[in-house]
Amino acid sequence: MLFLLVWFSCAWFGSWEWNPNTATRMYAAVSLVEDGDATIDEFAALTIDKAQFGPHTYLDKAPGMTLMALPAVALANAVTGERSAQFAKTFGDEALGRFLRVRTRIAAATGPALLTAIAAALLFDLALGLGASRGGALAAALAFALGTPIWGWSTTLFGHAAVAALYVIAAWAGLRAERLGYAALAGAALGWAVVIEHQAVLAGSAIGVWIVWRVRRGPWRALAAFLAGGVAAIVPLLGYNLVAFGTPFRLGYQGVVGWEGMSRGLFGLTWPDPRVLLEITFGQRRGLFWVAPILVFGALGLARMTRDAATRAAGWMAIGVAAVGLLVNAAYFYWDGGNSTGPRLAMPIAGLLALGIAFYWNLAARIERIVAGAVLGVSIAINAAIASAEILAPPNFSFPIWSAVIDFRFRNGELRTVANEWWGWSPWAGFALWAVIALPVIAWLIHRQRGVPYG
Repeated sequence: MLFLLVWFSCAWFGSWEWNPNTATRMYAAVSLVEDGDATIDEFAALTIDKAQFGPHTYLDKAPGMTLMALPAVALANAVTGERSAQFAKTFGDEALGRFLRVRTRIAAATGPALLTAIAAALLFDLALGLGASRGGALAAALAFALGTPIWGWSTTLFGHAAVAALYVIAAWAGLRAERLGYAALAGAALGWAVVIEHQAVLAGSAIGVWIVWRVRRGPWRALAAFLAGGVAAIVPLLGYNLVAFGTPFRLGYQGVVGWEGMSRGLFGLTWPDPRVLLEITFGQRRGLFWVAPILVFGALGLARMTRDAATRAAGWMAIGVAAVGLLVNAAYFYWDGGNSTGPRLAMPIAGLLALGIAFYWNLAARIERIVAGAVLGVSIAINAAIASAEILAPPNFSFPIWSAVIDFRFRNGELRTVANEWWGWSPWAGFALWAVIALPVIAWLIHRQRGVPYG
């Protein structure tokens, strides 16, 4: 039920299909399916996110989300009989927009939404495996999937939600990495995260080190399986590069057009700026704890995990993921992510930061759990507004969670749901149908934990 709740909540809402970051990934997927190449020459005028190599234009991102979208494009093309060549390549064209919207929604539902739902269920199980109570594990899972902008990012083809989910999957499998299948799964999850976002190797290394430490006294085959899973997951990246550029060793970022800051340091990464770190945590414009206040309890819970021998290693691993993720964001030239509700480049840390909520819950007094539960409710309400109205708040708002999202779009009913985009319902009716289905399920899940022995 947790899995279905999260998947339905993510798949029900949608984001703007013309956003350059999402659209460029879809253009590359369409080109691969329809033409067998990765050039996006015919779409070049429709996006500012692109790479140029010689006379051809390409996706300027890591290709993971594009590769995950291929089945959605192939399925939609087969069912509708449509191909992109039928449509005028004009930004905002209604017919082309519908073509993109269908494929983007299917790709999001079968990609990041599905991964987030899987990760929510596995985060619940990971917390239980580390000794959390069922109530604490449920609070952590709900916080991760519905109490942070991971919910909104799961409606898009951005890679942030997928990487966050893969980190959780890797940690869950890593807890069982003495067995070969789980070790291989952990390696594959971390490897695929790098195919989706290359910088994921940095924060993901904390999970990798933890897994290697866990299997250090076990059979060498577990370590070999872990490494083999990672290598296997990287192979599609090399294959894409070979198809796109004729060599497996070229990255789209090397040809990025129009973003001069990408030439600073390593593709825009230099040294962490303390002022930026403050902005992406507590700043009103991009602060993580404004859009996901429940994660404050996650940070407190991770600190508590490090004081218990049974959870100390996992706690430090999760702290490592969170710390590296935030520092990488603070070191990036385009740290604010352009249009973004919250610090989108830091969102991959959300799952393992939320793990701490389970262990805050374990040791909290009753009044503390009541307060944390109330904050969780507020976080879910905030992110229901973000997911339904605007995950891509413009950068010119000083406090966008209120001014750009809640007051400007949500309150005025500028929402994107399956019901209003495809069935002709009003936006509020579409939102109400989600609430009628989802809120009783949340209540039922909470009720199921009542009466279960604590601890």
